[in-house]
Amino acid sequence: MKTRLAPSPTGALHLGNARTFLINWLLARQQGWKILLRIEDLDGPRIKLGADQQAIEDLQWLGLDWDEGPIYQSPRQGEYRLAVEKLIADGCAYPCVCSRKEVDRAASAPHAEDGAAVYPGTCRNRFPSIEAARQACGREPAIRFRVPDEIITWTDEFRGPQRSDAAKDLGDFVIAKADGVAAYQLAVVVDDAAMGITQVVRGDDLIDSTPRQIILYRALGWSSRIPIYRHLPLVIGSDGRRLAKRHGDTRVSYYRRLGISKERMLALLGRWCGVPGIGDSATLDELSNRFDMAKLSHSPIVFNNGDDSSFYEGNQMRMINGT
Repeated sequence: MKTRLAPSPTGALHLGNARTFLINWLLARQQGWKILLRIEDLDGPRIKLGADQQAIEDLQWLGLDWDEGPIYQSPRQGEYRLAVEKLIADGCAYPCVCSRKEVDRAASAPHAEDGAAVYPGTCRNRFPSIEAARQACGREPAIRFRVPDEIITWTDEFRGPQRSDAAKDLGDFVIAKADGVAAYQLAVVVDDAAMGITQVVRGDDLIDSTPRQIILYRALGWSSRIPIYRHLPLVIGSDGRRLAKRHGDTRVSYYRRLGISKERMLALLGRWCGVPGIGDSATLDELSNRFDMAKLSHSPIVFNNGDDSSFYEGNQMRMINGT
């Protein structure tokens, strides 16, 4: 059994990320899974210089170790290209020259928090080849996966049975961008399959990625490698949205610079993980001995920056500041 911690260097490790990684780590150490550290650094324009090393340092400071890695995605473009070529050859993918604006304009309804739209299939069967698309439009096409018209079902080990109408809910999605860089959905599947990942533990903001990834596994002939998924509730702001700059500074590195001890941080995260009987400080051994996935709340944790009631059972900000 193997899982992965997969930070993206598009931003700093914040309290919500740390909680998800801690739950993943606790499950792994309790159940004897191996842990791989993978840096998902494909989103070039959004990559922050030094964010990868900062994430590694923050994880090490918390005591969250790993058995393999770090492995970076960016040098693995050749593996992703092979997967794309196979999908094209098998008729499972096709070139697309639609812009994001064109997709949004053609779609009937918005999809997901970021306002992305379900692709209406404009370029399906439009070009016989990538070269034909390039010549017709004078620019490099993206590559989209041809989503089957079927219901995708799976069981999430935390949230229970799940169901997705692939054509209606997902639409044909990009697996390689126009610049040739693999998209998240494809890269994750190729890497998880190649690296033997059997357990995926991540935030429930990514649950819509799961049916996409399942159908990619199947199309690539890797059905036997589909991992077990667990999607966890997020730490959110008082506005109900996932943590971001608008909620104040929630970076682990920020609290480290304030002089907050690792033990106090682990106590806070332990409470957010539903661990009972935690005082003002905790160790990983304590959390590992007491953590019970069955007792983890299915509701998100609400973080109110600057509100003394936001951190620690009626007085969490006081706990984190040690006053």
